[in-house]
Amino acid sequence: MTDAAILEGLSQSKLAVELKDAERRVLAGAMQLRDLKHGEVLVREGSADDHLYVVVSGVLGVVKGAGTEAEVTLNAIRPGDVVGELSFLDGATRYASLVALSDSRVLGLSRASLEALLDTDPKVVYHVMRAIVRVVHDIQKRLSMQTAELTNYLYKTHGRY
Repeated sequence: MTDAAILEGLSQSKLAVELKDAERRVLAGAMQLRDLKHGEVLVREGSADDHLYVVVSGVLGVVKGAGTEAEVTLNAIRPGDVVGELSFLDGATRYASLVALSDSRVLGLSRASLEALLDTDPKVVYHVMRAIVRVVHDIQKRLSMQTAELTNYLYKTHGRY
């Protein structure tokens, strides 16, 4: 049941777009399934975590200052979405917490598990890295659009609210 759930969750994700069925099974074998209750923290801001996560069900919040008066939800990560790609790649500490905004199920892939596939299944690693680049590119495009919209707003209103 768990292996089938991992494979199904992976198949519906942005991570598996270029993977063939056999490659999905290989990658699914390197992933772990985790269930979260509403409000549960998957990763705490400032912690070191070398996992890439795929949301299978529910919603994860990317939250700065989780549990404080200054708490701000920066983004909502929905089923099929990938999160944690930058810390996964460079090992940096997490800039925000990942908090379950509802009961959720996620898949986790550690950097070590992906690196272990380099010798046996390099095409899987290649396709995963391409998927991560697409995710980062989508984030960059969204931020560029938001910057342009904000700049346009400021010019039109001369900085007045």
